[in-house]
Amino acid sequence: MSKPKYLITLAALLAGFCASAQSFQPRVMVIPYTKEGEDIRTVLDNDPNRRIAVTKVQQALDIKGYNTVDFVGKLNSARDNHIFTSDNQTDIKSQIIELSGCDIYIVVEVDAISDNDGSAVSVALSAYDVSTGNSLSGTVGNSGKFFTTDIAHLTSRAVDKCIDDFISGLDAKFAQIEKIGHSILVDISFADGSSYTMDSEVGANKTALSDMLEDWISKNAMNGNYHLQGKSNLKMIFDDVKIPLRDVNNNNYTSNKFSSDISKFLKSIGCSSAEEVKGGAIYVTIN
Repeated sequence: MSKPKYLITLAALLAGFCASAQSFQPRVMVIPYTKEGEDIRTVLDNDPNRRIAVTKVQQALDIKGYNTVDFVGKLNSARDNHIFTSDNQTDIKSQIIELSGCDIYIVVEVDAISDNDGSAVSVALSAYDVSTGNSLSGTVGNSGKFFTTDIAHLTSRAVDKCIDDFISGLDAKFAQIEKIGHSILVDISFADGSSYTMDSEVGANKTALSDMLEDWISKNAMNGNYHLQGKSNLKMIFDDVKIPLRDVNNNNYTSNKFSSDISKFLKSIGCSSAEEVKGGAIYVTIN
């Protein structure tokens, strides 16, 4: 027997509502913490406890419906494509994060202690916004002390102790982002040989370019919420610009779309430009 039409229609409406409500799904990657002298490219191969901790955190995020990016997979892809151009650990970490295209990365630190009273493991979890470096959530879990040599089990126990609170912190931050917007960085500079500077008078009213740019950012940031990190004659950096997760049509509003809107604005005042988007960071070069 076929279903009544009104039930089919209701089901379709509910499905559409749920899809739109969950349209923003940030990409999250879990990476190991490395101490001075350790190589992030090999640390998981050499330390099974950190490997367990990273895997358990990623699995917990998957269960909660987060869109995770596999660190090991991206690391292997970077190796295969010869992405790494130096052994600088800061650069290597940045390159892996950039290659992943993630919005958020989570650092997992594992500390194991053994003495005459037994063994214990503590796990520290810290989540950061890729574009701004802002902290999103952080917590520490401790396994408790036991007379055992099974450090892997204690590591797993330590993650279990803190993962729910950690994800609750992320959930709360995302709820806040829904209200105040998602953070992006906008870096504006000039191409070599450009005839413009930030003091150039542009537009019908011959207003300083820097003033025009800040006014546009103010009007297009969600609720006018932005922060100007600094300005010189040749550069402006807005290190925290809030943009909505969705546009007026309830479609995802991304840093790519915001970048396109900046380009259209500059063109409207007679400036050509080139834009590059890396995760939540937009680099604008005015020609």
